[in-house]
Amino acid sequence: MARASEMLTVRSGDVKLAVYVSGPRRAPPLILVHGYPDSAAVWAPIRARLAQRYRVIAYDVRGAGASDAPRRRADYALARLADDLKAVADATCGGRPFHLVGHDWGSIQCWEAVTDPAFRGRIRSYTSISGPCLDHVFRARMRLKQSLKSWYIAFFHLPIVPSLVWRLGGAALWPRWLQLTERVRVERDPSQLKNALNGLQLYRANFIARARKPRERHAQAPVQILVPVRDRYVTPEMTIDLDRWLGEHVREEIDGAHWIVLRNPDLIASRIDRFASAQERKAAPSHAAAAQPGVGRRLNSVS
Repeated sequence: MARASEMLTVRSGDVKLAVYVSGPRRAPPLILVHGYPDSAAVWAPIRARLAQRYRVIAYDVRGAGASDAPRRRADYALARLADDLKAVADATCGGRPFHLVGHDWGSIQCWEAVTDPAFRGRIRSYTSISGPCLDHVFRARMRLKQSLKSWYIAFFHLPIVPSLVWRLGGAALWPRWLQLTERVRVERDPSQLKNALNGLQLYRANFIARARKPRERHAQAPVQILVPVRDRYVTPEMTIDLDRWLGEHVREEIDGAHWIVLRNPDLIASRIDRFASAQERKAAPSHAAAAQPGVGRRLNSVS
């Protein structure tokens, strides 16, 4: 039987992270990492659907929700975010391999860990939703269509103005924006302004650095890429032609928009479970299973 959710505080360096854990203690661990401008609350519908089969762990990333918010831009660099994931995994999974799921900026930051040899053998599977690896994007050269969709990235780099927009009504109107553009109804998040203001540093600390010097980053775990075909922020084209950087992987286009984790949690939970369960079965004889080069497939149908 799934246990009621527990809240823990995990320290990553000098940053305290709010971590939420549910599900049977002996079930396979599964870590969920949210995006911008969300908190771990965005995973609530999916956590409820997976907590019978997995030890589900979600956390407010630094700057969001109940977690600490460092002031320096450098504290939001991808390397620091990967350190946070390691700290959470160490505290909640011990030495057990875990399944990893990221959405939006949660997906972007998870790629940093998934492509780090230090995490090889720790991440049993990775499901990426609407958030590419920045190194892959910039090595492949961002296409014009995606550049036009990503106008907000340039906007978020402007001084003062983005913060003013969030302060002067943007945070209060965020649920209405999601209702109009994504057709989802959400309760107002009391940390919405905090999430939005601090999360701007994610863009400012990472995009220009990665654009100037993208790295060769190869996945160290099996990867599932879920691609909402009506995503207004990330084009499906950003997730094609990644074979050179991925080993075992599957790419599936699904009918939905960017916040599909809220709009259709049943579909997303089922896809996470299907992929994670497959990796659990492969790992049953040996816990040393890892991604093999050149093994990949693409699901072209739209679910």
